[in-house]
Amino acid sequence: MNKPADEIILHNYPQSPVAEKARVAFGIKGLNWRDVEIPRIVPKPFLTQLTGGYRRTPVVQIGADIYCDSQCIIHELERRYPSPTFYPTKDAGLAWSLSRWTDGELFNQAVQIVLGSNMEDLPADFAEDRGRLYMGPDWAEGLKKANASLPHLVAQIRTPFHWLNEQLSDGRKFLFGDAAGAIDAQIYHVVWFLRGRCIQGPALLSEFKALERWEQNVKAIGHGNSSPMSPQDAIKRAGECEPIEISGIDEKDPQGFKQGMKVEISPDVDGGEQPVTGSVVAANSKTITIHRHDDEAGNLHVHFPRAGYKVN
Repeated sequence: MNKPADEIILHNYPQSPVAEKARVAFGIKGLNWRDVEIPRIVPKPFLTQLTGGYRRTPVVQIGADIYCDSQCIIHELERRYPSPTFYPTKDAGLAWSLSRWTDGELFNQAVQIVLGSNMEDLPADFAEDRGRLYMGPDWAEGLKKANASLPHLVAQIRTPFHWLNEQLSDGRKFLFGDAAGAIDAQIYHVVWFLRGRCIQGPALLSEFKALERWEQNVKAIGHGNSSPMSPQDAIKRAGECEPIEISGIDEKDPQGFKQGMKVEISPDVDGGEQPVTGSVVAANSKTITIHRHDDEAGNLHVHFPRAGYKVN
């Protein structure tokens, strides 16, 4: 059982595919965690009180440390709980390289298919929120294009599903062998999203028998053990803790960060999102950590990945 100060708190909502990635990661590690349900669309006042404005799902909180994006979440879980490892083979670098595709182009294709195929049934506020987030300022036109080009979009995602099916056709349980790893969670969340949220999803996936067998193997891992927690209690927990001590600036960092430098961080896309402001604590090629203070939550370290995020 995790000690109270080390409790893993997941800020998420049940329908979030990226949160499903984190939940599967908890299952691979067999972790206990607290479940804070957040709104599906903005405003998300309790979440942004902790993050400083970051609104995406999921976010993991451990004490007064806030981990934004599943990249940071997976890195930190492996650091704190190294066994069982997320990297059961010697292919960690390959897995992370593949994750830039699973979290980028592959997931974006799935989002366009889901939004485009359900365009008529999307609540107006949800359509505007997700459309702006994933399709930019001209989201309404982008949504129409996604609907009109569904056969093309399905053809595009069908090709990598064939590749994945071939990878699994030798009977292996998981993508790299008999043990599940981070890459399984990183690909599973896209399959889970299409199956559950796209009308054509089950029919599309039924073509790939080895992929469906793998899907069931990942599903059987479960999500570890969770118990509910209120967002108010999560903020209270942060206020009772201090962030872990961390330091170190990569001397070769091309942006020349210095400890204490004021910066703004936001996803490297035009999603209309509020940047997070804070003082640099540590930075390397994988992550950057900033310090910020909230009157109620106290001193916080907010951790972001470098890949996919811009720092100004």
